[in-house]
Amino acid sequence: MHKDPQTPARTRNGDVLLFARNFFRHPRMLGSIVPSSRFLIKQLLQPINWARADVIVEYGPGVGGITAEVLRQMRPDATLIAIEMNPDFVKYLRSSFTDKRLRVVEGSAVSVDEILRRFGYARANYIISGIPFSTIPAPLRERILRKTCDVLESGGAFLVYQFSTRVLQDLKRVFGYVGRRFEPLNVLPAHLFICQPGTA
Repeated sequence: MHKDPQTPARTRNGDVLLFARNFFRHPRMLGSIVPSSRFLIKQLLQPINWARADVIVEYGPGVGGITAEVLRQMRPDATLIAIEMNPDFVKYLRSSFTDKRLRVVEGSAVSVDEILRRFGYARANYIISGIPFSTIPAPLRERILRKTCDVLESGGAFLVYQFSTRVLQDLKRVFGYVGRRFEPLNVLPAHLFICQPGTA
C-alpha cells in the first residue's frame, strides 16, 4: 500500500450529480445511474498483484471512483492510463487528479493498442472495465475485446464488471480463461469477470 494519492478536493455529492447528469444524457454509455460502490471496487481489484503491475489501463473511468483506488494501491513507478469517451468526465478527471502516474486520454477502448504505444508501452498488466458491453454494437464489442486480449501481457488479466451476464459468451470466446464473481451490495448488483489470455 502507498500513501493516498493527491485525490480531488471534491464532494461525493458532486461526483454523483455529475455522474447522474451524464447518465440521463448518455444512458447507453454508462449503464448505471450511480458510480461504483466500495464493495464492488474492492472485489474488482482483488485479483491484481500490485507488486508486478507496471501498466494498468482503465476503460470508462467516469468520475474516478475506481481510478482513485488504483492510484492508492499501485506502485510509485507504475502508470495508470484511463481511457474515457465522455468529454465531461475527461475534463473532470484531469482537473481532479494531480497524480503524475495517471494519464487521462479522451478516446475509445478500441484504440487501446495505439494509446499504449503513444505512451511507450506494448503491453498492459491489467485492464479494468466497467463500460456497458451489452449496449455496444457487436462488431465494435468484438474489436475491443480482441484488442484487449492482444495487449495483455502473459499472466495479465482483464477485470470486468457488468450489470448483466450478456457479455459472458463473448468473453469466453475471446479469452482462454473467464472466472466469475458477483457483488450483491452494489447498486445495481454487479457481475464481475476475470479474463486471461490463452488458447480459447
